[in-house]
Parts: sequence; C-alpha cells; structure tokens
Amino acid sequence: MTESLWTYLMVGVTFAIYIGIAIWSRAGSTKDFYVAGGGVSPLANGMATAADWMSAASFLSMAGLISFSGYIGSQYLMGWTGGYVLLALLLAPYLRKFGKFTVPDFIGERYYSQTARIVAVVCALFVSFTYVVGQMKGVGVAFARFLEVKFEVGIGIGIVIVLFYTVLGGMKGITYTQVAQYCVLIFAYLVPAIFLSLYATGNPIPQLGLGGKLTDGTWLLERLDQIHTDLGFKAYTSADVNRVDMFFVTAALMLGTAGLPHVIVRFFTVPRVKDARVSAGYALVFIALLYTTAPAISVFAKTNLITSLQGKEYENVPGWFSKWEHTGLLSFDDKNGDGKIQYYNDQNPDMSAKAESNGWSGNELTIDQDIIVLANPEISQLPAWVIALVVAGGLAAALSTAAGLLLVISTSVSHDLLKKWLKPEISEKNELWAARIAIMVAVIVGGIAGMNPPGFVAEVVAFAFGLAAASFFPAIVLGIFSKRVNKEGAIAGMICGIIFTASYILYFAVFKSGSPENYWFGISPKGIGTLGMVVNLVVTLIVSRLTPAPPQDVQEMVGLIRYPKGAGKAQEH
Repeated sequence: MTESLWTYLMVGVTFAIYIGIAIWSRAGSTKDFYVAGGGVSPLANGMATAADWMSAASFLSMAGLISFSGYIGSQYLMGWTGGYVLLALLLAPYLRKFGKFTVPDFIGERYYSQTARIVAVVCALFVSFTYVVGQMKGVGVAFARFLEVKFEVGIGIGIVIVLFYTVLGGMKGITYTQVAQYCVLIFAYLVPAIFLSLYATGNPIPQLGLGGKLTDGTWLLERLDQIHTDLGFKAYTSADVNRVDMFFVTAALMLGTAGLPHVIVRFFTVPRVKDARVSAGYALVFIALLYTTAPAISVFAKTNLITSLQGKEYENVPGWFSKWEHTGLLSFDDKNGDGKIQYYNDQNPDMSAKAESNGWSGNELTIDQDIIVLANPEISQLPAWVIALVVAGGLAAALSTAAGLLLVISTSVSHDLLKKWLKPEISEKNELWAARIAIMVAVIVGGIAGMNPPGFVAEVVAFAFGLAAASFFPAIVLGIFSKRVNKEGAIAGMICGIIFTASYILYFAVFKSGSPENYWFGISPKGIGTLGMVVNLVVTLIVSRLTPAPPQDVQEMVGLIRYPKGAGKAQEH
C-alpha cells in the first residue's frame, strides 16, 4: 500500500477506536464527567495519566527542540520528568485523600474562602488555556501533514474531533480513550526509534544507539558535532549555555508540573489513596519509555535532516520536502539563485564571510522544529506503515492532552464557578450542560489562538508550566504541609505570582517588546515562573504571619490530610 493509504488506515482505525470508547463510556452524571465515577483501576489510570502528561509538546515538539538546541534541551527532560516525581510523591496522595474534584475546590475548602476559590479558578483557566494553545498547534501540525492541507485547516479539523469525544464522555470517556491513545503514541514513538537505531548503529535499543558508533566507525554524537561546527553552529553537545536560565527553566517545569490542574485531577479517578500512589508509579514507568527515547530520536533526526538537504538541488528534493512545504511549516528561499539549498548559521561572522566567498547570501532553509518527529521517518525512508503510525501517534498525543485540559476548563466553570458560587441550586443536568458549553467555547478560542502561537509547542507549554508554578504550587504545598498559612496569604500570593509571571511572559514573548539582553538576571520567559513562585511564596508567608491564623477546624483538617486518625496512638505502641 502507498503511504497515503497506510496513513488513512492507521488514523481511521485509531479514531474509530477513540470514538467507540467515547460512546461506550459516555458520562451519565457529574461524577462520571468530572472524575470518571472514581472507579478507574491503577493500571488504566497510569496509562491515562501518561497520555494526559505526554502531550504534543512531549511527542511532537520535545525531540525537535532537542534536535535544534542540543545540550540545553535536556532542561525539558529533567524538568518534566522530575516534576512528575515531585507531584507523585509530594502532592498526589494528599490531594486524593482530601477528596475534592478540582484544584480550585481544594483551595476553596482549605483556605475557607470563596474568594480563594475564584482566584484559583482564574489561575486554572489561565494555565489551562495557555496549555491548550500549544496542544492545538500540535493538532494542526499533525492534521496538516496527514491530510496535506494548510496548517490552519488542520487546526480547524482538530477542533471538531476534540469537541466530539470530550463533550460526549467527560472524564470517563477521556480516561478510557487516553488508555488507547497511550498505547498508540508509545508504539508510534518507539518503532521508528528502533528502526533508526538499527540502521545507524546496528543496536536495536535507541538509548544505547545514541552513544554508539555509525557503520563507518565514527561515534554518532561526534559526527553530529562535526556537522554543526561545519555549518557555523555550536557543537551539538556543547555545554556553553546560560546556566542560570537553564536552572530557572528546569525548576519552572518541575514546580509547574506539581501545579497542573489537568494532571492532579487524574488522582481523583481511582477508588483509594493507595491506588493513587500505585497509578503514579505506573505512569512514571510509562512516561520514562518516551522520555528516555527522545534524545536518540533528536540526534538521528537532526543528522538525517541536514545530510539529506545540505547542498542539494531544489529541483531534486525528495517527496517529503514538497509535502511539508505545502503545509507552510518548511520553506526554501533561494537567495543566491543557484537552485541549491544552503543551510548554515548566518549569524556567525566567520560562517557568513565563508558563505559570501562561496557566493551564498544567507541561510535559505526555514524549518519549524515541531515537524521533526513527524518528518523523521520520511527523511530516513522508513516503511510507509511506520510513517503512518507516527502520524497516528502524534494525533493521539495532541488530542489526549487537549481533552484533559478542556475538561479542567469546563469543571472550573461549571463546578467551581456555577455550582460552588453563582448558582448553588443548579441541577446536575444543567451543570453538565454548562460544562459542555464551556468546552465548546474553550476549544474554539484555543484553536484560533493556536493558529498564531507565541512560540513552538514546547515553548508555549513551558509558559503554562511557569504560570502553574507561580500560581498553584505554593498554595497547594503550604495548604498540605502548613497549618498556619491562611486565606489572606494564599489569595495575595496567587495574585502576585501569576500577575508577575504573566506580565513578564507577555512583555518578552508575546509583545516581544524586549530582547534577551534585557531579561532580568538572564532569565527567559520560559523560566520566569520559578521567580514568580518565589514571589508567591514570600508574599503568602509574610501576609499569613501578619493576619489571623486559620480557624481551629481548618488546622485540624490539615493535620488529618497528612496523618490518619489513630496514627499517633499506633506510633506510641
């Protein structure tokens, strides 16, 4: 079969499975819609959590980011993986024991304040919407290549698909759909990696192939370093980076993980606290399968991309080039009119001088790094079914997380705003309708914003993590581990943290009013969430000390979250 037929078959079959699951598991109550009825098994929840976690940023963008940034790209691997460990060990079991559906629900009850709940809702909407924008770009990239249409058309198609099974099934439908999506995406990620590792190094394990030798006896990473330096870029493995910013970005990704509403809510879908811990362990194993493979994919892809295009005549480019060019995510500008592709670092003075002497006049190739994973099997001339499988995996990754985020937005509106504040007497049926309408609005607005995002997928997602770190992390951690922190402190901290972080991101990343030279302490918008978290923490602690302590019943509740009744007596004996 041709590549197109394989792609239609793979995507068609997987989508039929997703839609069938959504219909089978459609929500009949608010508990089904919000937390899947609370009866999901730890194994299934672990898979669903992994799918929720490994978004378009993980599947599509992370390997592309590491391909283009090299050593510094490891901050995404460390931040996201470490953050999940932090969430699983430090927060998830206690939040599950508290027993609330949403993060704003936890904050509203823990800080005994409707105002705190509303501030948390605003923060959740802000974080989730920023994240959705990144996912919708990923959806657009995958659909654009699959259907060979413009990127914007791809996003429009993705909006319709996401709306269908999210609105129908709620958390119950999403959970079981995500189990299937995890199986698709991890298979789609590992298979081409194994092929590429075998072809390049003879080793079927990509993680080992990354540090292996090519068939001509040279080390793979040495070859890529040489390719980079020949084109005027820093060596791929060069550690000459802004370490301050690398630390802040890594910390923002870690701390933001622990404050992401759409991941935290997954721990409410299992029957017991013990199941929350077990499902967190399963999820970590499932996540590690992809995250440890990403660096290998990055190196294979970058090596193959450059060697297949550099100096090649445009008239003789392979078919995959033309297909991606049609999407608008890959372009060639023949600046010197010789008909050959010249790709190099035209910001490097030495390289520019060399290029001028050779008759070149600037880098002629523009590549959206979010296409790397999807284009890689085609560049490497893998079998058609492998190419189709990767497209199906990319769609599964983007759609699974988009669905989880949309559910957070809908529950924030219908449960936390309507049910808990504006309209407590609302019926269960009307609450479900409100949740579904909120999803419709969010996915349409998010799709439109995703057509022109303020960066590549992983960068936009990093902004969402920074916002989560600056708003939720101190409120959740202090809410669990400190009896003294009160509503005044939490409210003031969340407001200060998110305003500071959002303003910095908007100024430098969206409006692009400043240059990297003007960053505070050299911290980029992707890492400013760490500083925002510190602002939140300091404000929370100071205000809490200057205002009355929480009521005694709230302090006792905090103690019971961490220590079961009778634990002290058991320790005495």
